[in-house]
Amino acid sequence: MSAIRLLVLGAVRQHGRAHGYQVRNDLEFWGAHEWSNAKPGSIYHALKQMAKQGLLHAYETAPSTAGGPPRTEYEVTEQGTEEFLALLRAGLADPEAGTDALAGAIGFMVELERAEVLALLNERVAALRQWRESVTEYYTPDAGPGQFGHIGEIMNYWLDSADTGAEWTRGLIRRVEGGAYTFAGEGEHFVGVLAEGQENPYATGVPHPGDHR
Repeated sequence: MSAIRLLVLGAVRQHGRAHGYQVRNDLEFWGAHEWSNAKPGSIYHALKQMAKQGLLHAYETAPSTAGGPPRTEYEVTEQGTEEFLALLRAGLADPEAGTDALAGAIGFMVELERAEVLALLNERVAALRQWRESVTEYYTPDAGPGQFGHIGEIMNYWLDSADTGAEWTRGLIRRVEGGAYTFAGEGEHFVGVLAEGQENPYATGVPHPGDHR
């Protein structure tokens, strides 16, 4: 699964319309450049590719008052919304989607209704349990080093990852069941985006050359 597509679609969607530097700024504000492949070049590439694929609509805007060429603003299309929601649901439910997809999905989970988020997280717990059982079908954690030698540490890592992931997910389920956060249909929820012109304390450097295209 492509976490960058989820992140970029979600960031644009939260603004309504956004240009590349806004999207980059938001994702850096989240720290996504540290835990995903949401680097500047990947962000601008994803914007252009998804515009070609009909997931985003591109608008040429007037040049800024400070001068410079027009820049492109993007808006999520109906097809893009379908793609965003599909990626969001997969990120929450499927452990194989990857940790960056999970992190992105957690960031946008309030776009779904509470009951659906709980159902997706329970799917995740079930998938982790099934994965663990598939490992223990041929590997016994307490069998000692003789069974697979040092290679057994790989299986230990898998089992520990499954246990830790399931424990964390069950904790999130308890918090959501307990009323934490505001989900779709419940009122105005928290949106972690920067306002136009708001300084980003986590910015990685100067604007990308594509910021005004």
